[in-house]
Amino acid sequence: MVIKTLSKSIREYKKPSILSPIFVAGEVIFECIIPLVMASLIDHMNGSSMQPILKDGLILVILAMCSLFCGRMAAIQAAKAASGFSKNLRKDMFANIQTFSFADVDKFSTSSLVTRMTTDVTNVQNAYSMIIRGMIRAPFMIIFSVVMAFHINAKMSLIFIAILPVLAVALLGIAAFVHPIFVRIFKKYDAMNDSVQENVNGIRVVKSFVREDYEKKRFGRRSEEIRKDFTHVEKILALNSPIMMFAIYLAMLLVSFLGAQTIINTHGSALSTGELSSLITYGVQILASMIMVSMIFVMVIMATESAQRIANVLSYKSTLVSPENGKTEIANGEVVFDHVSFRYSKKAKREALSDISLTIPSGSTLGIIGGTGSSKTTMIQLISRLYDVSEGSVKVGGIDVRDYDLDSLRNQVAVVLQKNVLFSGTIKENMRWGNPKASDDEILKACQLAQADEFIQQFPKKYDTYIERGGSNVSGGQKQRLCIARALLKKPKILIFDDSTSAVDTKTDALIRKAMEEQIPDTTRIIIAQRISSVQDCDHIIVMDKGTIVEQGNHEELLKANGIYREIYDSQTRKEA
Repeated sequence: MVIKTLSKSIREYKKPSILSPIFVAGEVIFECIIPLVMASLIDHMNGSSMQPILKDGLILVILAMCSLFCGRMAAIQAAKAASGFSKNLRKDMFANIQTFSFADVDKFSTSSLVTRMTTDVTNVQNAYSMIIRGMIRAPFMIIFSVVMAFHINAKMSLIFIAILPVLAVALLGIAAFVHPIFVRIFKKYDAMNDSVQENVNGIRVVKSFVREDYEKKRFGRRSEEIRKDFTHVEKILALNSPIMMFAIYLAMLLVSFLGAQTIINTHGSALSTGELSSLITYGVQILASMIMVSMIFVMVIMATESAQRIANVLSYKSTLVSPENGKTEIANGEVVFDHVSFRYSKKAKREALSDISLTIPSGSTLGIIGGTGSSKTTMIQLISRLYDVSEGSVKVGGIDVRDYDLDSLRNQVAVVLQKNVLFSGTIKENMRWGNPKASDDEILKACQLAQADEFIQQFPKKYDTYIERGGSNVSGGQKQRLCIARALLKKPKILIFDDSTSAVDTKTDALIRKAMEEQIPDTTRIIIAQRISSVQDCDHIIVMDKGTIVEQGNHEELLKANGIYREIYDSQTRKEA
Protein backbone atom coordinates (compact mmCIF):
# COMPACT_ATOMS: atom_id res chain seq x y z
CA MET A 1 0.00 0.00 0.00
CA VAL A 2 2.79 2.44 0.92
CA ILE A 3 4.78 1.60 -2.24
CA LYS A 4 1.66 1.98 -4.39
CA THR A 5 0.88 5.38 -2.85
CA LEU A 6 4.42 6.74 -3.19
CA SER A 7 4.97 5.34 -6.69
CA LYS A 8 2.26 7.67 -8.04
CA SER A 9 4.70 10.54 -7.47
CA ILE A 10 7.33 9.09 -9.83
CA ARG A 11 5.33 10.15 -12.91
CA GLU A 12 7.58 11.88 -15.48
CA TYR A 13 10.66 10.36 -13.85
CA LYS A 14 9.75 6.78 -14.78
CA LYS A 15 12.17 6.84 -17.71
CA PRO A 16 15.33 7.65 -15.67
CA SER A 17 14.06 5.25 -12.98
CA ILE A 18 14.07 2.47 -15.58
CA LEU A 19 17.24 3.54 -17.40
CA SER A 20 19.32 3.61 -14.22
CA PRO A 21 18.84 -0.14 -13.44
CA ILE A 22 19.48 -0.99 -17.09
CA PHE A 23 22.81 0.84 -17.07
CA VAL A 24 23.62 -0.75 -13.68
CA ALA A 25 22.97 -4.19 -15.17
CA GLY A 26 25.32 -3.36 -18.04
CA GLU A 27 27.99 -2.16 -15.60
CA VAL A 28 27.71 -5.40 -13.59
CA ILE A 29 27.95 -7.61 -16.69
CA PHE A 30 31.12 -5.87 -17.87
CA GLU A 31 32.66 -6.03 -14.39
CA CYS A 32 31.89 -9.75 -14.11
CA ILE A 33 33.49 -10.52 -17.49
CA ILE A 34 36.70 -8.69 -16.52
CA PRO A 35 37.95 -11.40 -14.04
CA LEU A 36 37.51 -14.11 -16.72
CA VAL A 37 39.63 -12.15 -19.18
CA MET A 38 42.10 -11.43 -16.36
CA ALA A 39 42.36 -15.19 -15.68
CA SER A 40 43.11 -15.78 -19.34
CA LEU A 41 45.76 -13.03 -19.29
CA ILE A 42 47.46 -14.54 -16.19
CA ASP A 43 47.50 -18.02 -17.74
CA HIS A 44 48.92 -16.61 -21.01
CA MET A 45 51.85 -15.18 -19.04
CA ASN A 46 53.27 -18.68 -18.89
CA GLY A 47 53.52 -18.73 -22.72
CA SER A 48 56.20 -17.39 -25.00
CA SER A 49 54.15 -14.89 -27.05
CA MET A 50 52.99 -11.36 -26.16
CA GLN A 51 50.18 -11.36 -28.74
CA PRO A 52 47.52 -13.11 -26.59
CA ILE A 53 48.53 -10.94 -23.61
CA LEU A 54 48.12 -7.76 -25.66
CA LYS A 55 44.79 -9.04 -26.98
CA ASP A 56 43.51 -9.74 -23.47
CA GLY A 57 44.81 -6.36 -22.32
CA LEU A 58 42.92 -4.55 -25.10
CA ILE A 59 39.74 -6.44 -24.21
CA LEU A 60 40.19 -5.46 -20.55
CA VAL A 61 40.55 -1.77 -21.49
CA ILE A 62 37.38 -1.90 -23.61
CA LEU A 63 35.44 -3.70 -20.87
CA ALA A 64 36.64 -1.18 -18.26
CA MET A 65 35.62 1.78 -20.45
CA CYS A 66 32.19 0.25 -21.08
CA SER A 67 31.76 -0.40 -17.37
CA LEU A 68 32.72 3.18 -16.52
CA PHE A 69 30.30 4.56 -19.12
CA CYS A 70 27.43 2.45 -17.80
CA GLY A 71 28.30 3.40 -14.21
CA ARG A 72 28.32 7.11 -14.99
CA MET A 73 25.04 6.94 -16.91
CA ALA A 74 23.45 4.94 -14.09
CA ALA A 75 24.51 7.60 -11.55
CA ILE A 76 23.16 10.46 -13.71
CA GLN A 77 19.81 8.74 -14.30
CA ALA A 78 19.51 7.77 -10.62
CA ALA A 79 20.14 11.38 -9.56
CA LYS A 80 17.48 12.64 -11.98
CA ALA A 81 14.98 10.03 -10.83
CA ALA A 82 15.56 10.46 -7.07
CA SER A 83 15.60 14.27 -7.04
CA GLY A 84 12.56 14.41 -9.33
CA PHE A 85 10.73 11.85 -7.22
CA SER A 86 11.39 13.86 -4.04
CA LYS A 87 10.23 17.05 -5.79
CA ASN A 88 6.96 15.40 -6.74
CA LEU A 89 6.52 13.96 -3.24
CA ARG A 90 6.82 17.42 -1.69
CA LYS A 91 4.56 18.91 -4.34
CA ASP A 92 1.89 16.21 -3.89
CA MET A 93 2.05 16.40 -0.10
CA PHE A 94 1.78 20.18 -0.16
CA ALA A 95 -1.15 20.03 -2.59
CA ASN A 96 -3.00 17.54 -0.38
CA ILE A 97 -2.25 19.54 2.78
CA GLN A 98 -3.95 22.54 1.12
CA THR A 99 -7.19 20.52 1.13
CA PHE A 100 -6.94 19.80 4.87
CA SER A 101 -9.44 21.30 7.25
CA PHE A 102 -8.33 22.92 10.50
CA ALA A 103 -9.17 19.64 12.25
CA ASP A 104 -6.94 17.71 9.83
CA VAL A 105 -3.99 20.01 10.46
CA ASP A 106 -4.56 19.67 14.21
CA LYS A 107 -4.56 15.89 13.83
CA PHE A 108 -1.13 15.78 12.16
CA SER A 109 0.28 18.93 13.82
CA THR A 110 2.13 21.61 11.89
CA SER A 111 5.58 20.53 13.07
CA SER A 112 4.93 16.93 12.01
CA LEU A 113 3.87 18.04 8.53
CA VAL A 114 7.07 20.11 8.22
CA THR A 115 9.19 17.11 9.28
CA ARG A 116 7.45 14.89 6.74
CA MET A 117 8.08 17.34 3.91
CA THR A 118 11.75 17.80 4.81
CA THR A 119 13.52 15.05 6.79
CA ASP A 120 11.21 12.23 5.71
CA VAL A 121 11.30 13.14 2.02
CA THR A 122 15.12 13.38 2.15
CA ASN A 123 15.28 9.89 3.69
CA VAL A 124 13.02 8.48 0.98
CA GLN A 125 14.98 10.30 -1.75
CA ASN A 126 18.28 8.79 -0.57
CA ALA A 127 16.74 5.35 -0.24
CA TYR A 128 15.17 5.56 -3.71
CA SER A 129 18.49 6.54 -5.27
CA MET A 130 20.20 3.62 -3.55
CA ILE A 131 17.42 1.21 -4.51
CA ILE A 132 17.43 1.92 -8.25
CA ARG A 133 21.22 1.66 -8.27
CA GLY A 134 22.53 -0.31 -5.31
CA MET A 135 19.61 -2.69 -4.88
CA ILE A 136 19.96 -3.60 -8.52
CA ARG A 137 23.75 -3.64 -8.62
CA ALA A 138 24.32 -5.70 -5.46
CA PRO A 139 21.99 -8.64 -6.26
CA PHE A 140 23.09 -8.64 -9.90
CA MET A 141 26.74 -8.62 -8.86
CA ILE A 142 26.20 -11.45 -6.37
CA ILE A 143 24.26 -13.56 -8.88
CA PHE A 144 26.67 -12.99 -11.78
CA SER A 145 29.71 -13.50 -9.56
CA VAL A 146 28.31 -16.78 -8.24
CA VAL A 147 27.40 -17.91 -11.78
CA MET A 148 30.89 -17.07 -13.03
CA ALA A 149 32.42 -18.82 -10.03
CA PHE A 150 30.34 -21.92 -10.87
CA HIS A 151 31.56 -21.69 -14.44
CA ILE A 152 35.17 -21.81 -13.21
CA ASN A 153 34.76 -24.41 -10.46
CA ALA A 154 31.37 -25.58 -9.14
CA LYS A 155 32.69 -27.20 -5.96
CA MET A 156 34.65 -24.11 -4.87
CA SER A 157 31.72 -21.76 -5.57
CA LEU A 158 29.51 -23.68 -3.10
CA ILE A 159 31.45 -21.91 -0.34
CA PHE A 160 29.99 -18.57 -1.48
CA ILE A 161 26.49 -20.04 -1.74
CA ALA A 162 26.68 -21.37 1.84
CA ILE A 163 27.35 -17.98 3.46
CA LEU A 164 24.54 -16.02 1.74
CA PRO A 165 21.61 -17.40 3.85
CA VAL A 166 23.59 -16.79 7.05
CA LEU A 167 24.13 -13.15 6.15
CA ALA A 168 20.49 -12.71 5.05
CA VAL A 169 19.19 -14.01 8.39
CA ALA A 170 21.55 -11.68 10.29
CA LEU A 171 20.39 -8.64 8.32
CA LEU A 172 16.68 -9.45 8.75
CA GLY A 173 17.16 -9.96 12.50
CA ILE A 174 18.85 -6.59 12.90
CA ALA A 175 16.13 -4.87 10.82
CA ALA A 176 13.32 -6.33 12.93
CA PHE A 177 15.03 -5.03 16.07
CA VAL A 178 15.79 -1.45 14.99
CA HIS A 179 12.60 -0.57 13.08
CA PRO A 180 10.51 0.17 16.22
CA ILE A 181 13.30 2.46 17.46
CA PHE A 182 13.14 4.50 14.25
CA VAL A 183 9.38 4.87 14.73
CA ARG A 184 10.07 6.34 18.17
CA ILE A 185 12.83 8.62 16.85
CA PHE A 186 10.61 10.25 14.22
CA LYS A 187 7.95 11.03 16.81
CA LYS A 188 10.65 12.75 18.86
CA TYR A 189 11.74 14.65 15.73
CA ASP A 190 8.18 15.98 15.46
CA ALA A 191 8.25 17.08 19.10
CA MET A 192 11.62 18.80 18.64
CA ASN A 193 10.44 20.64 15.51
CA ASP A 194 7.30 21.65 17.37
CA SER A 195 9.50 23.15 20.09
CA VAL A 196 11.55 25.08 17.50
CA GLN A 197 8.45 26.40 15.75
CA GLU A 198 6.85 27.44 19.03
CA ASN A 199 10.02 29.19 20.15
CA VAL A 200 10.56 31.08 16.88
CA ASN A 201 6.92 32.18 16.65
CA GLY A 202 7.00 33.39 20.25
CA ILE A 203 10.54 34.77 20.25
CA ARG A 204 9.37 38.22 21.38
CA VAL A 205 7.65 36.71 24.42
CA VAL A 206 10.69 34.53 25.17
CA LYS A 207 12.99 37.55 25.15
CA SER A 208 10.64 39.82 27.06
CA PHE A 209 10.40 37.26 29.88
CA VAL A 210 14.15 36.43 29.64
CA ARG A 211 13.42 32.72 29.12
CA GLU A 212 16.21 31.99 26.63
CA ASP A 213 18.06 29.70 29.06
CA TYR A 214 14.91 27.74 29.84
CA GLU A 215 14.15 27.29 26.12
CA LYS A 216 17.73 26.21 25.40
CA LYS A 217 17.59 23.60 28.16
CA ARG A 218 14.21 22.32 26.94
CA PHE A 219 15.47 22.01 23.38
CA GLY A 220 18.69 20.42 24.65
CA ARG A 221 16.75 17.71 26.48
CA ARG A 222 14.79 16.76 23.39
CA SER A 223 17.90 16.81 21.23
CA GLU A 224 19.69 14.60 23.77
CA GLU A 225 16.86 12.05 23.67
CA ILE A 226 17.19 11.78 19.90
CA ARG A 227 20.97 11.44 20.23
CA LYS A 228 20.61 8.56 22.69
CA ASP A 229 18.14 6.72 20.45
CA PHE A 230 20.32 7.18 17.37
CA THR A 231 23.40 6.01 19.30
CA HIS A 232 21.49 2.92 20.41
CA VAL A 233 20.43 2.20 16.81
CA GLU A 234 23.93 2.74 15.44
CA LYS A 235 25.38 0.29 17.98
CA ILE A 236 23.00 -2.37 16.72
CA LEU A 237 23.51 -1.54 13.05
CA ALA A 238 27.28 -1.60 13.60
CA LEU A 239 26.98 -5.39 13.89
CA ASN A 240 26.27 -5.52 10.14
CA SER A 241 29.81 -4.95 8.96
CA PRO A 242 31.67 -7.31 11.37
CA ILE A 243 29.26 -10.17 10.68
CA MET A 244 29.65 -9.81 6.93
CA MET A 245 33.37 -9.23 6.99
CA PHE A 246 33.88 -12.32 9.13
CA ALA A 247 31.68 -14.51 6.92
CA ILE A 248 33.12 -13.33 3.61
CA TYR A 249 36.77 -13.38 4.69
CA LEU A 250 36.23 -16.86 6.08
CA ALA A 251 34.92 -17.85 2.67
CA MET A 252 37.93 -16.20 0.98
CA LEU A 253 40.35 -18.07 3.22
CA LEU A 254 38.63 -21.37 2.44
CA VAL A 255 38.67 -20.61 -1.30
CA SER A 256 42.36 -19.69 -1.19
CA PHE A 257 43.33 -22.74 0.86
CA LEU A 258 41.22 -25.27 -1.08
CA GLY A 259 42.12 -23.64 -4.42
CA ALA A 260 45.86 -23.82 -3.71
CA GLN A 261 45.45 -27.44 -2.61
CA THR A 262 43.56 -28.30 -5.81
CA ILE A 263 46.21 -26.65 -8.04
CA ILE A 264 49.04 -28.53 -6.30
CA ASN A 265 47.23 -31.89 -6.23
CA THR A 266 46.07 -31.75 -9.89
CA HIS A 267 49.09 -29.85 -11.23
CA GLY A 268 46.73 -27.15 -12.55
CA SER A 269 44.52 -29.49 -14.58
CA ALA A 270 41.39 -28.97 -12.41
CA LEU A 271 42.08 -25.32 -11.55
CA SER A 272 44.66 -22.95 -13.00
CA THR A 273 46.38 -20.06 -11.23
CA GLY A 274 44.43 -17.57 -13.33
CA GLU A 275 41.13 -19.25 -12.46
CA LEU A 276 41.96 -19.16 -8.73
CA SER A 277 42.74 -15.46 -9.11
CA SER A 278 39.32 -15.00 -10.77
CA LEU A 279 37.60 -16.88 -7.95
CA ILE A 280 39.22 -14.59 -5.41
CA THR A 281 38.16 -11.55 -7.47
CA TYR A 282 34.57 -12.82 -7.57
CA GLY A 283 34.78 -13.33 -3.82
CA VAL A 284 35.85 -9.70 -3.40
CA GLN A 285 32.94 -8.60 -5.61
CA ILE A 286 30.53 -10.61 -3.51
CA LEU A 287 32.03 -9.04 -0.37
CA ALA A 288 31.66 -5.53 -1.77
CA SER A 289 28.10 -6.28 -2.86
CA MET A 290 27.15 -7.60 0.57
CA ILE A 291 28.60 -4.46 2.20
CA MET A 292 26.52 -2.40 -0.23
CA VAL A 293 23.43 -4.46 0.63
CA SER A 294 24.13 -3.77 4.29
CA MET A 295 24.36 0.00 3.72
CA ILE A 296 21.21 0.03 1.61
CA PHE A 297 19.47 -2.11 4.17
CA VAL A 298 20.18 0.41 6.92
CA MET A 299 18.96 3.27 4.73
CA VAL A 300 15.82 1.41 3.70
CA ILE A 301 15.01 0.58 7.34
CA MET A 302 15.24 4.29 8.19
CA ALA A 303 13.27 5.27 5.08
CA THR A 304 10.51 2.72 5.72
CA GLU A 305 9.06 4.71 8.59
CA SER A 306 9.54 7.95 6.63
CA ALA A 307 7.74 6.40 3.64
CA GLN A 308 4.85 5.36 5.87
CA ARG A 309 4.56 8.87 7.32
CA ILE A 310 4.59 10.41 3.83
CA ALA A 311 2.02 7.90 2.56
CA ASN A 312 -0.25 8.80 5.49
CA VAL A 313 -0.32 12.42 4.31
CA LEU A 314 -0.66 11.58 0.61
CA SER A 315 -3.51 9.12 1.14
CA TYR A 316 -5.34 11.13 3.76
CA LYS A 317 -8.73 12.36 2.66
CA SER A 318 -9.84 15.59 4.23
CA THR A 319 -12.87 15.48 6.48
CA LEU A 320 -14.17 18.48 4.52
CA VAL A 321 -14.67 17.95 0.80
CA SER A 322 -16.79 19.56 -1.86
CA PRO A 323 -19.89 17.53 -2.75
CA GLU A 324 -20.25 16.23 -6.28
CA ASN A 325 -21.85 18.90 -8.44
CA GLY A 326 -21.74 21.30 -5.49
CA LYS A 327 -23.63 24.56 -5.89
CA THR A 328 -21.48 27.45 -7.05
CA GLU A 329 -23.96 30.33 -6.97
CA ILE A 330 -24.69 32.00 -3.63
CA ALA A 331 -27.90 34.00 -3.77
CA ASN A 332 -27.19 36.43 -0.94
CA GLY A 333 -25.40 36.88 2.35
CA GLU A 334 -28.14 35.59 4.66
CA VAL A 335 -26.76 33.26 7.36
CA VAL A 336 -28.92 30.88 9.39
CA PHE A 337 -27.73 28.75 12.32
CA ASP A 338 -30.35 26.05 12.84
CA HIS A 339 -29.90 24.30 16.23
CA VAL A 340 -26.16 24.04 15.69
CA SER A 341 -23.95 22.07 18.06
CA PHE A 342 -20.27 21.43 17.50
CA ARG A 343 -17.46 19.33 18.95
CA TYR A 344 -13.84 19.62 17.81
CA SER A 345 -13.60 15.82 17.71
CA LYS A 346 -15.85 12.84 18.31
CA LYS A 347 -13.82 12.06 21.44
CA ALA A 348 -14.37 15.53 22.93
CA LYS A 349 -16.28 15.35 26.21
CA ARG A 350 -17.91 18.77 25.92
CA GLU A 351 -19.46 20.72 23.09
CA ALA A 352 -17.72 23.88 21.91
CA LEU A 353 -21.11 25.16 20.67
CA SER A 354 -24.46 24.05 22.00
CA ASP A 355 -27.84 24.47 20.27
CA ILE A 356 -27.14 27.76 18.47
CA SER A 357 -30.13 29.16 16.56
CA LEU A 358 -29.68 32.51 14.85
CA THR A 359 -30.70 34.29 11.64
CA ILE A 360 -28.51 37.03 10.16
CA PRO A 361 -30.37 38.80 7.30
CA SER A 362 -28.44 39.62 4.15
CA GLY A 363 -26.84 43.05 4.27
CA SER A 364 -27.24 43.38 8.03
CA THR A 365 -24.53 43.79 10.65
CA LEU A 366 -24.19 41.36 13.56
CA GLY A 367 -22.03 42.07 16.59
CA ILE A 368 -20.69 39.27 18.76
CA ILE A 369 -19.44 39.88 22.30
CA GLY A 370 -18.18 37.31 24.78
CA GLY A 371 -15.36 36.35 27.07
CA THR A 372 -12.28 34.37 26.08
CA GLY A 373 -13.20 30.75 25.39
CA SER A 374 -16.87 31.46 24.66
CA SER A 375 -16.45 29.97 21.12
CA LYS A 376 -17.10 33.18 19.19
CA THR A 377 -14.43 32.35 16.59
CA THR A 378 -15.52 28.71 16.44
CA MET A 379 -19.02 29.82 15.54
CA ILE A 380 -18.03 32.00 12.59
CA GLN A 381 -15.61 29.33 11.27
CA LEU A 382 -18.64 27.15 10.56
CA ILE A 383 -19.95 29.73 8.04
CA SER A 384 -17.04 29.24 5.61
CA ARG A 385 -17.02 25.54 6.51
CA LEU A 386 -13.58 25.44 8.06
CA TYR A 387 -15.24 22.92 10.37
CA ASP A 388 -18.45 20.93 9.93
CA VAL A 389 -21.25 21.06 12.47
CA SER A 390 -21.79 18.06 14.74
CA GLU A 391 -25.55 18.64 14.86
CA GLY A 392 -27.97 20.96 13.08
CA SER A 393 -27.03 23.00 10.01
CA VAL A 394 -25.55 26.31 8.87
CA LYS A 395 -27.16 27.86 5.80
CA VAL A 396 -25.85 30.63 3.58
CA GLY A 397 -28.20 32.13 1.04
CA GLY A 398 -30.84 29.58 2.07
CA ILE A 399 -28.64 26.54 1.28
CA ASP A 400 -26.71 24.28 3.67
CA VAL A 401 -23.00 25.13 3.45
CA ARG A 402 -22.27 21.39 2.99
CA ASP A 403 -24.07 21.54 -0.37
CA TYR A 404 -21.81 24.26 -1.78
CA ASP A 405 -18.60 23.84 -3.72
CA LEU A 406 -15.98 24.73 -1.09
CA ASP A 407 -14.05 27.19 -3.27
CA SER A 408 -17.24 29.00 -4.30
CA LEU A 409 -18.42 29.25 -0.69
CA ARG A 410 -15.10 30.50 0.68
CA ASN A 411 -14.70 33.02 -2.14
CA GLN A 412 -17.92 34.65 -0.92
CA VAL A 413 -16.99 34.60 2.77
CA ALA A 414 -14.04 36.82 3.71
CA VAL A 415 -12.56 36.55 7.21
CA VAL A 416 -10.22 39.09 8.79
CA LEU A 417 -8.56 37.45 11.77
CA GLN A 418 -7.20 39.01 14.94
CA LYS A 419 -3.82 37.38 14.27
CA ASN A 420 -3.45 38.73 10.77
CA VAL A 421 -0.91 37.25 8.38
CA LEU A 422 0.88 39.19 5.67
CA PHE A 423 3.23 37.47 3.26
CA SER A 424 6.63 38.60 2.04
CA GLY A 425 6.14 40.78 -1.02
CA THR A 426 4.92 44.27 -1.90
CA ILE A 427 1.70 45.77 -0.55
CA LYS A 428 0.13 45.32 -3.99
CA GLU A 429 1.11 41.65 -4.07
CA ASN A 430 -0.40 41.14 -0.62
CA MET A 431 -3.60 42.90 -1.66
CA ARG A 432 -3.97 40.64 -4.70
CA TRP A 433 -4.29 37.64 -2.41
CA GLY A 434 -7.85 38.92 -2.08
CA ASN A 435 -8.29 39.26 -5.84
CA PRO A 436 -5.44 38.27 -8.22
CA LYS A 437 -7.00 40.39 -10.98
CA ALA A 438 -7.53 43.52 -8.87
CA SER A 439 -6.52 46.76 -10.62
CA ASP A 440 -4.45 49.46 -8.95
CA ASP A 441 -7.62 51.59 -8.60
CA GLU A 442 -9.48 48.76 -6.89
CA ILE A 443 -6.57 48.26 -4.48
CA LEU A 444 -6.53 52.00 -3.74
CA LYS A 445 -10.27 52.06 -3.05
CA ALA A 446 -10.11 49.01 -0.75
CA CYS A 447 -7.24 50.53 1.21
CA GLN A 448 -9.11 53.81 1.54
CA LEU A 449 -12.15 51.95 2.93
CA ALA A 450 -9.90 50.16 5.42
CA GLN A 451 -8.24 53.46 6.44
CA ALA A 452 -4.89 52.07 5.22
CA ASP A 453 -4.21 54.48 2.36
CA GLU A 454 -3.17 57.27 4.72
CA PHE A 455 -0.14 55.46 6.15
CA ILE A 456 0.70 53.73 2.85
CA GLN A 457 1.11 57.12 1.17
CA GLN A 458 3.75 57.99 3.78
CA PHE A 459 5.99 55.13 2.67
CA PRO A 460 8.67 56.15 0.12
CA LYS A 461 7.57 53.46 -2.34
CA LYS A 462 3.87 53.69 -1.38
CA TYR A 463 2.03 50.59 -2.70
CA ASP A 464 5.29 49.05 -3.93
CA THR A 465 6.65 48.99 -0.37
CA TYR A 466 8.05 45.57 0.46
CA ILE A 467 6.41 43.76 3.36
CA GLU A 468 8.73 41.46 5.31
CA ARG A 469 7.70 37.91 6.19
CA GLY A 470 4.77 38.03 8.60
CA GLY A 471 4.48 41.80 8.23
CA SER A 472 7.28 42.38 10.71
CA ASN A 473 8.07 45.86 9.31
CA VAL A 474 4.59 47.31 9.91
CA SER A 475 2.74 47.90 13.17
CA GLY A 476 -0.11 45.73 14.47
CA GLY A 477 -2.73 48.33 13.56
CA GLN A 478 -1.31 48.83 10.06
CA LYS A 479 -1.22 45.08 9.55
CA GLN A 480 -4.88 44.78 10.55
CA ARG A 481 -5.96 47.52 8.17
CA LEU A 482 -4.04 45.96 5.28
CA CYS A 483 -5.72 42.63 5.98
CA ILE A 484 -9.14 44.31 6.03
CA ALA A 485 -8.38 45.88 2.64
CA ARG A 486 -7.28 42.51 1.29
CA ALA A 487 -10.57 40.95 2.42
CA LEU A 488 -12.59 43.75 0.82
CA LEU A 489 -10.98 43.05 -2.55
CA LYS A 490 -12.72 39.67 -2.59
CA LYS A 491 -16.02 41.57 -2.82
CA PRO A 492 -17.64 38.95 -0.62
CA LYS A 493 -21.29 38.54 0.28
CA ILE A 494 -20.28 37.93 3.90
CA LEU A 495 -17.48 39.82 5.65
CA ILE A 496 -16.32 38.64 9.09
CA PHE A 497 -14.14 40.69 11.43
CA ASP A 498 -12.72 38.43 14.14
CA ASP A 499 -11.53 41.04 16.63
CA SER A 500 -9.60 42.43 13.69
CA THR A 501 -9.62 46.05 14.81
CA SER A 502 -8.26 45.37 18.29
CA ALA A 503 -4.94 47.02 17.41
CA VAL A 504 -6.43 50.21 15.96
CA ASP A 505 -7.68 53.19 17.94
CA THR A 506 -11.41 53.76 18.49
CA LYS A 507 -11.52 56.69 16.02
CA THR A 508 -10.03 54.59 13.18
CA ASP A 509 -12.32 51.71 14.15
CA ALA A 510 -15.35 53.98 13.82
CA LEU A 511 -14.14 55.32 10.46
CA ILE A 512 -13.73 51.76 9.12
CA ARG A 513 -17.24 50.76 10.25
CA LYS A 514 -18.76 53.95 8.77
CA ALA A 515 -17.01 53.35 5.43
CA MET A 516 -18.32 49.79 5.33
CA GLU A 517 -21.90 50.88 5.94
CA GLU A 518 -21.72 53.48 3.18
CA GLN A 519 -19.71 51.63 0.53
CA ILE A 520 -20.78 47.98 0.90
CA PRO A 521 -24.35 48.13 2.28
CA ASP A 522 -25.39 44.82 0.66
CA THR A 523 -22.59 42.82 2.29
CA THR A 524 -23.47 40.95 5.47
CA ARG A 525 -21.03 42.02 8.18
CA ILE A 526 -20.23 40.04 11.32
CA ILE A 527 -18.06 41.79 13.92
CA ILE A 528 -16.47 39.91 16.81
CA ALA A 529 -15.05 42.37 19.31
CA GLN A 530 -14.05 42.94 22.90
CA ARG A 531 -15.00 46.65 22.82
CA ILE A 532 -18.65 47.62 23.11
CA SER A 533 -17.92 50.64 20.89
CA SER A 534 -17.08 48.29 18.00
CA VAL A 535 -20.52 46.61 18.03
CA GLN A 536 -22.96 49.09 19.57
CA ASP A 537 -24.14 50.37 16.16
CA CYS A 538 -24.78 46.84 14.80
CA ASP A 539 -28.31 45.86 13.74
CA HIS A 540 -28.22 42.91 16.11
CA ILE A 541 -25.84 41.90 18.91
CA ILE A 542 -25.40 38.54 20.59
CA VAL A 543 -23.55 37.80 23.82
CA MET A 544 -21.89 34.38 24.05
CA ASP A 545 -20.80 32.41 27.08
CA LYS A 546 -19.54 28.81 27.20
CA GLY A 547 -20.63 28.07 23.64
CA THR A 548 -24.20 29.35 23.91
CA ILE A 549 -26.04 32.59 23.16
CA VAL A 550 -27.01 34.04 26.53
CA GLU A 551 -28.25 37.47 25.39
CA GLN A 552 -29.29 39.07 22.12
CA GLY A 553 -30.84 42.28 20.84
CA ASN A 554 -29.68 45.75 19.83
CA HIS A 555 -27.52 48.03 21.96
CA GLU A 556 -30.40 49.74 23.83
CA GLU A 557 -32.26 46.48 24.46
CA LEU A 558 -29.20 44.78 25.90
CA LEU A 559 -28.42 47.73 28.17
CA LYS A 560 -31.97 47.61 29.57
CA ALA A 561 -31.65 43.86 30.19
CA ASN A 562 -28.97 44.56 32.85
CA GLY A 563 -27.10 41.34 32.00
CA ILE A 564 -23.56 40.49 30.92
CA TYR A 565 -23.62 43.09 28.13
CA ARG A 566 -24.46 45.83 30.62
CA GLU A 567 -21.64 44.68 32.92
CA ILE A 568 -19.13 44.86 30.07
CA TYR A 569 -20.44 48.27 28.99
CA ASP A 570 -20.22 49.71 32.51
CA SER A 571 -16.71 48.38 33.08
CA GLN A 572 -15.45 49.81 29.79
CA THR A 573 -17.09 53.21 30.21
CA ARG A 574 -15.63 53.49 33.74
CA LYS A 575 -12.16 52.80 32.35
CA GLU A 576 -12.61 55.41 29.64
CA ALA A 577 -13.83 57.91 32.23
